[in-house]
Amino acid sequence: MKKSKGPQFLRFFIPAIEVLKELGGSGRPAEVIDLVIEKLNISEKEQEETIKSGSSRVRNQVAWARLYLVKSGLMDSSQRGVWSLTEKGIEATLTYKDVLNYFKEIQSQFKIREEGGQEACQEVSNQIEEETIEFVDYKTELLNILKSLPPNGFERICQRILRESGFLQVTVTGKSGDGGIDGYGILQVNPFVSFKVMFQCKRYQGSVTPSHVRDFRGAMEGRADKGIILTTGSFTTEAKKEARRDGATPIEIVDSEKLVEMFETLQLGLKPKTDYDVNYDFFSEYR
Repeated sequence: MKKSKGPQFLRFFIPAIEVLKELGGSGRPAEVIDLVIEKLNISEKEQEETIKSGSSRVRNQVAWARLYLVKSGLMDSSQRGVWSLTEKGIEATLTYKDVLNYFKEIQSQFKIREEGGQEACQEVSNQIEEETIEFVDYKTELLNILKSLPPNGFERICQRILRESGFLQVTVTGKSGDGGIDGYGILQVNPFVSFKVMFQCKRYQGSVTPSHVRDFRGAMEGRADKGIILTTGSFTTEAKKEARRDGATPIEIVDSEKLVEMFETLQLGLKPKTDYDVNYDFFSEYR
């Protein structure tokens, strides 16, 4: 899509809808974002760009696009780890002019118009994007805490996660100059089968690149059956391909989204709580 009026995140409207249609109407956020990036041929260099908080600029822009798609009624507002199209979104065939119209409509809802009309509205929106406003929830807060830990603290918390996930003899090496190997452990599949696993902990602000994956694989070559890279950042699309490249030692990748999911599943550092919505229909027969 050629550059046009409006902030940069508008370029993701149409590809996001197309990707979700190709996936059958719904998909995991990371999966959708990866496919959108591939569809737009976003360069590795751009994928490595970060915003002030250290998060990926491209992924933050896709999150903004999703917010506007939800406000437009084209995507569901569910926050349960799945992005999905509404019936309106499934039937939609958008042009960039449509995208701009949705943008202007939602901007008026946000009440950020100033003197100067449409141009001022657009200028404020561009400023919002450049100031990299993010949605702060417990997931963002958790990642900010993890990014603030000292290197050895993050390594030890990764050690704890692996232990809680069933790994045995998990050891943090604490050595420098070991090719990026931060620790190792044993994954016992059954009484007869086990794998030696080496792991790397990247308390990262940005994206892990293919070269990082290759360097880690080279450092563990002949020393382990499998590798794991855990990061508070993300992996570029090429890094993900490199991690699962045929004929090479397999490397599992744990990005910020998967890392948060592990904290949720293991209930480490998070206190679960229950919330309720009132079912007004229930009370109708008593009125």
